[in-house]
Amino acid sequence: MRIIVVGASGNVGTSVLSALEADPAVTAVVGVADRRANKDFGAKTSWQTADVTHDDLVPLFRGADVVIHLAWLFQPTRDSTVTWRTNVLGSMRVFDAVARADVPALVYASSVGAYSPGPRDRAVDESWPTHGWPRAAYGREKAYVERILDVFVRDHRNVRVVRLRPGFVFQRAAASEQRRLFAGPFLPGKLIKHVPVLPDLPGLRLQTVHADDMGQAYRLAAVRQVSGPFNIAADPVLTTRELAKMLGAKMVTVAPWLARGALAAAWHAHLVPASPGLFEMAMHLPVMDTTRARTELGWSPHHSASDAVREVIEGLSEGAGMDTPPLKPDGSRLTEISTGLGERR
Repeated sequence: MRIIVVGASGNVGTSVLSALEADPAVTAVVGVADRRANKDFGAKTSWQTADVTHDDLVPLFRGADVVIHLAWLFQPTRDSTVTWRTNVLGSMRVFDAVARADVPALVYASSVGAYSPGPRDRAVDESWPTHGWPRAAYGREKAYVERILDVFVRDHRNVRVVRLRPGFVFQRAAASEQRRLFAGPFLPGKLIKHVPVLPDLPGLRLQTVHADDMGQAYRLAAVRQVSGPFNIAADPVLTTRELAKMLGAKMVTVAPWLARGALAAAWHAHLVPASPGLFEMAMHLPVMDTTRARTELGWSPHHSASDAVREVIEGLSEGAGMDTPPLKPDGSRLTEISTGLGERR
Protein backbone atom coordinates (compact mmCIF):
# COMPACT_ATOMS: atom_id res chain seq x y z
CA MET A 1 0.00 0.00 0.00
CA ARG A 2 1.10 3.56 -0.73
CA ILE A 3 -0.26 5.99 1.84
CA ILE A 4 -0.19 9.80 1.80
CA VAL A 5 -0.23 11.60 5.17
CA VAL A 6 -1.23 15.25 4.87
CA GLY A 7 -0.07 17.26 7.88
CA ALA A 8 2.59 14.70 8.73
CA SER A 9 5.01 16.77 10.80
CA GLY A 10 2.86 17.49 13.86
CA ASN A 11 1.90 15.76 17.10
CA VAL A 12 -0.33 13.12 15.49
CA GLY A 13 1.32 13.01 12.07
CA THR A 14 4.72 11.95 13.36
CA SER A 15 3.14 9.07 15.27
CA VAL A 16 1.16 8.04 12.19
CA LEU A 17 4.36 7.90 10.13
CA SER A 18 6.05 5.70 12.75
CA ALA A 19 3.04 3.35 12.87
CA LEU A 20 2.88 3.03 9.07
CA GLU A 21 6.63 2.45 8.81
CA ALA A 22 6.30 -0.61 11.03
CA ASP A 23 3.39 -2.17 9.09
CA PRO A 24 4.56 -4.76 6.52
CA ALA A 25 1.42 -4.15 4.45
CA VAL A 26 2.57 -0.57 3.82
CA THR A 27 5.22 -0.27 1.12
CA ALA A 28 5.52 3.52 0.80
CA VAL A 29 4.56 6.53 2.92
CA VAL A 30 4.59 10.13 1.71
CA GLY A 31 4.57 12.80 4.39
CA VAL A 32 3.06 16.08 3.15
CA ALA A 33 3.56 19.32 5.08
CA ASP A 34 4.07 22.98 4.33
CA ARG A 35 7.32 22.79 6.33
CA ARG A 36 9.15 19.47 6.04
CA ALA A 37 10.59 17.67 9.04
CA ASN A 38 14.28 16.94 9.51
CA LYS A 39 13.63 13.75 11.46
CA ASP A 40 14.18 10.43 9.65
CA PHE A 41 11.18 8.13 10.07
CA GLY A 42 12.54 5.22 8.03
CA ALA A 43 13.21 3.88 4.56
CA LYS A 44 9.56 3.81 3.46
CA THR A 45 8.92 7.48 4.19
CA SER A 46 9.58 10.35 1.79
CA TRP A 47 8.54 14.00 2.07
CA GLN A 48 6.73 16.45 -0.17
CA THR A 49 6.26 20.12 0.65
CA ALA A 50 2.77 21.44 -0.09
CA ASP A 51 0.23 23.82 1.41
CA VAL A 52 -3.39 22.63 1.38
CA THR A 53 -4.66 26.18 0.86
CA HIS A 54 -3.17 26.70 -2.61
CA ASP A 55 -0.88 23.94 -3.95
CA ASP A 56 -2.06 21.41 -6.54
CA LEU A 57 -2.57 18.22 -4.55
CA VAL A 58 -3.84 15.99 -7.34
CA PRO A 59 -0.39 15.00 -8.69
CA LEU A 60 0.71 14.16 -5.13
CA PHE A 61 -2.29 11.90 -4.57
CA ARG A 62 -2.24 9.97 -7.86
CA GLY A 63 -1.36 6.32 -7.33
CA ALA A 64 -2.08 6.43 -3.59
CA ASP A 65 -4.17 3.75 -1.92
CA VAL A 66 -5.12 5.94 1.04
CA VAL A 67 -4.91 9.63 1.94
CA ILE A 68 -4.84 10.44 5.66
CA HIS A 69 -5.78 14.08 6.20
CA LEU A 70 -4.45 15.52 9.47
CA ALA A 71 -3.50 19.11 8.55
CA TRP A 72 -5.07 21.59 10.98
CA LEU A 73 -4.30 25.01 12.49
CA PHE A 74 -5.15 25.75 16.15
CA GLN A 75 -3.76 29.27 15.97
CA PRO A 76 -4.28 32.16 15.46
CA THR A 77 -7.30 32.28 17.76
CA ARG A 78 -7.51 36.03 17.17
CA ASP A 79 -8.04 35.71 13.41
CA SER A 80 -10.42 32.88 12.56
CA THR A 81 -10.26 33.72 8.84
CA VAL A 82 -6.75 32.25 8.82
CA THR A 83 -7.78 29.00 10.51
CA TRP A 84 -10.90 28.78 8.32
CA ARG A 85 -8.78 29.05 5.20
CA THR A 86 -6.62 26.09 6.20
CA ASN A 87 -9.01 23.98 8.22
CA VAL A 88 -12.19 24.27 6.17
CA LEU A 89 -11.21 25.44 2.69
CA GLY A 90 -7.98 23.41 2.83
CA SER A 91 -9.93 20.29 3.79
CA MET A 92 -12.30 20.87 0.88
CA ARG A 93 -9.30 21.01 -1.45
CA VAL A 94 -7.90 17.78 0.01
CA PHE A 95 -11.23 15.96 -0.42
CA ASP A 96 -11.60 17.26 -3.98
CA ALA A 97 -8.07 16.13 -4.84
CA VAL A 98 -8.80 12.65 -3.43
CA ALA A 99 -11.77 12.35 -5.78
CA ARG A 100 -9.95 13.75 -8.81
CA ALA A 101 -6.91 11.52 -8.24
CA ASP A 102 -9.13 8.42 -7.88
CA VAL A 103 -7.79 7.55 -4.43
CA PRO A 104 -9.91 4.65 -3.11
CA ALA A 105 -9.79 5.58 0.60
CA LEU A 106 -9.78 8.75 2.72
CA VAL A 107 -9.13 8.89 6.47
CA TYR A 108 -9.96 12.23 8.10
CA ALA A 109 -8.94 13.63 11.50
CA SER A 110 -12.12 14.81 13.14
CA SER A 111 -12.29 15.39 16.91
CA VAL A 112 -14.33 15.17 20.09
CA GLY A 113 -14.56 18.93 19.50
CA ALA A 114 -16.94 18.28 16.60
CA TYR A 115 -19.60 16.95 18.97
CA SER A 116 -22.50 18.93 20.35
CA PRO A 117 -22.72 19.20 24.16
CA GLY A 118 -23.68 15.85 25.61
CA PRO A 119 -25.46 14.31 28.59
CA ARG A 120 -23.76 14.23 31.99
CA ASP A 121 -24.94 10.74 32.93
CA ARG A 122 -23.71 8.60 30.02
CA ALA A 123 -21.20 8.31 27.20
CA VAL A 124 -22.24 8.98 23.59
CA ASP A 125 -21.52 6.88 20.53
CA GLU A 126 -20.70 8.04 17.01
CA SER A 127 -24.34 8.85 16.23
CA TRP A 128 -24.31 11.85 18.59
CA PRO A 129 -24.83 15.17 16.71
CA THR A 130 -21.69 16.89 15.45
CA HIS A 131 -22.61 20.57 15.60
CA GLY A 132 -19.62 21.64 17.71
CA TRP A 133 -19.49 24.54 20.14
CA PRO A 134 -20.43 27.76 18.29
CA ARG A 135 -18.23 30.16 20.29
CA ALA A 136 -14.99 28.28 19.58
CA ALA A 137 -13.52 28.44 16.07
CA TYR A 138 -12.08 24.95 16.57
CA GLY A 139 -15.51 23.46 17.30
CA ARG A 140 -17.21 25.39 14.49
CA GLU A 141 -14.63 24.34 11.95
CA LYS A 142 -14.55 20.67 12.97
CA ALA A 143 -18.35 20.56 12.78
CA TYR A 144 -18.42 22.31 9.39
CA VAL A 145 -15.92 19.86 7.90
CA GLU A 146 -18.11 17.01 9.13
CA ARG A 147 -20.93 18.47 6.99
CA ILE A 148 -18.59 18.78 4.01
CA LEU A 149 -17.60 15.17 4.46
CA ASP A 150 -21.28 14.13 4.61
CA VAL A 151 -21.71 15.56 1.12
CA PHE A 152 -18.46 13.95 -0.06
CA VAL A 153 -19.63 10.52 1.13
CA ARG A 154 -22.97 11.00 -0.66
CA ASP A 155 -21.34 12.06 -3.93
CA HIS A 156 -18.37 9.65 -3.96
CA ARG A 157 -19.67 6.27 -2.90
CA ASN A 158 -16.66 4.59 -4.50
CA VAL A 159 -14.37 6.15 -1.87
CA ARG A 160 -14.04 4.44 1.52
CA VAL A 161 -14.21 7.24 4.10
CA VAL A 162 -13.18 6.94 7.75
CA ARG A 163 -13.49 9.69 10.38
CA LEU A 164 -11.55 9.37 13.61
CA ARG A 165 -12.82 11.49 16.52
CA PRO A 166 -10.14 11.46 19.21
CA GLY A 167 -9.97 13.11 22.58
CA PHE A 168 -6.93 15.19 23.52
CA VAL A 169 -3.75 13.67 22.05
CA PHE A 170 -0.63 13.84 24.21
CA GLN A 171 2.97 12.69 24.04
CA ARG A 172 6.22 13.89 25.55
CA ALA A 173 7.60 15.20 22.24
CA ALA A 174 4.57 17.47 21.74
CA ALA A 175 4.90 19.23 25.10
CA SER A 176 6.62 22.37 23.80
CA GLU A 177 4.17 22.74 20.91
CA GLN A 178 1.14 22.36 23.17
CA ARG A 179 2.50 24.88 25.65
CA ARG A 180 2.98 27.39 22.82
CA LEU A 181 -0.48 26.73 21.37
CA PHE A 182 -2.55 26.80 24.54
CA ALA A 183 -0.67 28.15 27.57
CA GLY A 184 1.83 30.58 26.08
CA PRO A 185 5.26 31.76 27.25
CA PHE A 186 4.27 32.63 30.82
CA LEU A 187 3.67 29.02 31.88
CA PRO A 188 6.70 28.00 34.00
CA GLY A 189 7.29 24.64 32.34
CA LYS A 190 10.16 23.59 34.60
CA LEU A 191 7.96 24.26 37.65
CA ILE A 192 4.86 22.49 36.33
CA LYS A 193 5.40 19.50 38.64
CA HIS A 194 5.52 21.82 41.64
CA VAL A 195 2.23 23.66 41.14
CA PRO A 196 0.83 24.11 44.69
CA VAL A 197 -2.85 24.46 43.80
CA LEU A 198 -5.12 23.55 40.90
CA PRO A 199 -8.64 24.84 40.30
CA ASP A 200 -11.37 22.24 40.72
CA LEU A 201 -13.74 22.86 37.83
CA PRO A 202 -16.98 20.95 38.42
CA GLY A 203 -18.13 19.33 35.21
CA LEU A 204 -14.79 19.22 33.40
CA ARG A 205 -14.16 15.73 32.01
CA LEU A 206 -11.05 15.03 29.98
CA GLN A 207 -10.61 12.16 27.57
CA THR A 208 -7.08 11.68 26.30
CA VAL A 209 -5.07 9.28 24.19
CA HIS A 210 -1.33 8.84 23.73
CA ALA A 211 -0.06 9.88 20.31
CA ASP A 212 1.46 6.44 19.70
CA ASP A 213 -1.93 4.82 20.23
CA MET A 214 -3.48 7.47 18.00
CA GLY A 215 -0.97 6.57 15.29
CA GLN A 216 -2.06 2.95 15.52
CA ALA A 217 -5.70 3.98 15.15
CA TYR A 218 -4.90 5.80 11.90
CA ARG A 219 -2.86 2.83 10.69
CA LEU A 220 -5.77 0.47 11.29
CA ALA A 221 -8.20 2.86 9.60
CA ALA A 222 -5.93 2.97 6.56
CA VAL A 223 -5.17 -0.74 6.13
CA ARG A 224 -8.47 -2.32 7.20
CA GLN A 225 -11.68 -2.26 5.21
CA VAL A 226 -13.66 -0.16 7.66
CA SER A 227 -15.62 3.03 7.13
CA GLY A 228 -17.54 5.65 9.05
CA PRO A 229 -16.74 7.43 12.32
CA PHE A 230 -14.82 6.05 15.30
CA ASN A 231 -14.41 7.58 18.76
CA ILE A 232 -10.84 7.22 20.02
CA ALA A 233 -9.86 7.67 23.68
CA ALA A 234 -8.16 5.77 26.46
CA ASP A 235 -9.49 5.09 29.94
CA PRO A 236 -10.04 6.52 32.47
CA VAL A 237 -12.01 9.71 31.92
CA LEU A 238 -10.08 12.33 33.90
CA THR A 239 -11.33 15.18 36.08
CA THR A 240 -9.36 18.00 37.65
CA ARG A 241 -9.12 15.92 40.83
CA GLU A 242 -7.11 13.23 39.01
CA LEU A 243 -4.90 15.93 37.47
CA ALA A 244 -4.28 17.41 40.92
CA LYS A 245 -3.20 14.00 42.24
CA MET A 246 -0.69 13.67 39.41
CA LEU A 247 0.81 17.06 40.26
CA GLY A 248 0.56 16.68 44.02
CA ALA A 249 -1.47 19.89 44.09
CA LYS A 250 -4.26 20.95 46.40
CA MET A 251 -7.71 21.60 44.99
CA VAL A 252 -9.46 24.96 45.08
CA THR A 253 -13.06 24.91 43.86
CA VAL A 254 -13.61 27.56 41.19
CA ALA A 255 -16.92 28.29 39.48
CA PRO A 256 -16.61 27.72 35.71
CA TRP A 257 -17.92 31.23 34.99
CA LEU A 258 -15.15 32.70 37.13
CA ALA A 259 -12.46 30.59 35.45
CA ARG A 260 -13.83 31.59 32.06
CA GLY A 261 -13.77 35.26 33.03
CA ALA A 262 -10.16 35.03 34.21
CA LEU A 263 -9.12 33.33 30.97
CA ALA A 264 -11.00 35.91 28.90
CA ALA A 265 -9.20 38.73 30.71
CA ALA A 266 -5.83 37.05 30.14
CA TRP A 267 -6.63 36.43 26.49
CA HIS A 268 -7.71 40.01 25.85
CA ALA A 269 -4.54 41.18 27.60
CA HIS A 270 -2.46 38.98 25.26
CA LEU A 271 -1.16 36.88 28.16
CA VAL A 272 -2.37 33.51 26.80
CA PRO A 273 -3.08 32.24 23.25
CA ALA A 274 -6.05 30.00 24.16
CA SER A 275 -9.39 31.75 23.70
CA PRO A 276 -12.22 31.66 26.26
CA GLY A 277 -14.30 29.87 23.62
CA LEU A 278 -11.94 26.90 23.82
CA PHE A 279 -12.49 26.73 27.58
CA GLU A 280 -16.26 26.80 27.08
CA MET A 281 -15.99 24.02 24.53
CA ALA A 282 -13.91 21.87 26.88
CA MET A 283 -16.50 22.31 29.64
CA HIS A 284 -19.31 21.12 27.36
CA LEU A 285 -17.67 18.15 25.62
CA PRO A 286 -19.51 14.85 25.91
CA VAL A 287 -17.81 11.69 27.12
CA MET A 288 -17.28 9.39 24.12
CA ASP A 289 -18.08 5.70 24.03
CA THR A 290 -15.19 3.92 22.27
CA THR A 291 -16.84 0.51 21.84
CA ARG A 292 -16.94 0.72 18.05
CA ALA A 293 -13.21 1.46 17.78
CA ARG A 294 -12.39 -1.54 19.94
CA THR A 295 -14.76 -4.01 18.28
CA GLU A 296 -14.85 -2.97 14.60
CA LEU A 297 -11.56 -1.14 14.09
CA GLY A 298 -9.70 -3.61 16.33
CA TRP A 299 -8.02 -0.77 18.25
CA SER A 300 -7.00 -0.83 21.88
CA PRO A 301 -4.63 1.60 23.61
CA HIS A 302 -1.35 0.53 25.18
CA HIS A 303 -1.21 3.68 27.32
CA SER A 304 -3.83 4.81 29.81
CA ALA A 305 -5.22 8.34 29.75
CA SER A 306 -3.27 9.00 32.95
CA ASP A 307 -0.04 7.78 31.32
CA ALA A 308 -0.53 10.19 28.40
CA VAL A 309 -1.05 13.14 30.73
CA ARG A 310 1.92 12.20 32.92
CA GLU A 311 4.11 12.03 29.83
CA VAL A 312 3.18 15.51 28.62
CA ILE A 313 3.72 16.88 32.15
CA GLU A 314 7.23 15.39 32.09
CA GLY A 315 7.76 16.90 28.67
CA LEU A 316 6.64 20.32 29.86
CA SER A 317 9.06 20.21 32.76
CA GLU A 318 11.91 19.33 30.39
CA GLY A 319 11.00 21.56 27.42
CA ALA A 320 10.73 18.43 25.27
CA GLY A 321 10.15 18.45 21.52
CA MET A 322 11.09 16.82 18.21
CA ASP A 323 13.03 17.93 15.14
CA THR A 324 10.00 18.96 13.12
CA PRO A 325 8.79 22.56 12.65
CA PRO A 326 5.59 22.21 14.74
CA LEU A 327 7.23 20.18 17.52
CA LYS A 328 10.52 22.04 17.87
CA PRO A 329 11.73 22.24 21.48
CA ASP A 330 11.23 25.40 23.49
CA GLY A 331 12.94 28.41 21.95
CA SER A 332 12.89 32.05 22.91
CA ARG A 333 9.79 32.98 24.87
CA LEU A 334 10.51 36.63 24.10
CA THR A 335 9.97 35.76 20.43
CA GLU A 336 6.58 34.27 21.29
CA ILE A 337 5.60 37.45 23.11
CA SER A 338 6.85 39.76 20.36
CA THR A 339 4.93 37.89 17.62
CA GLY A 340 1.64 38.15 19.49
CA LEU A 341 0.03 35.44 21.58
CA GLY A 342 -2.78 33.95 19.54
CA GLU A 343 -2.16 36.26 16.59
CA ARG A 344 0.02 33.97 14.49
CA ARG A 345 0.16 30.23 13.84
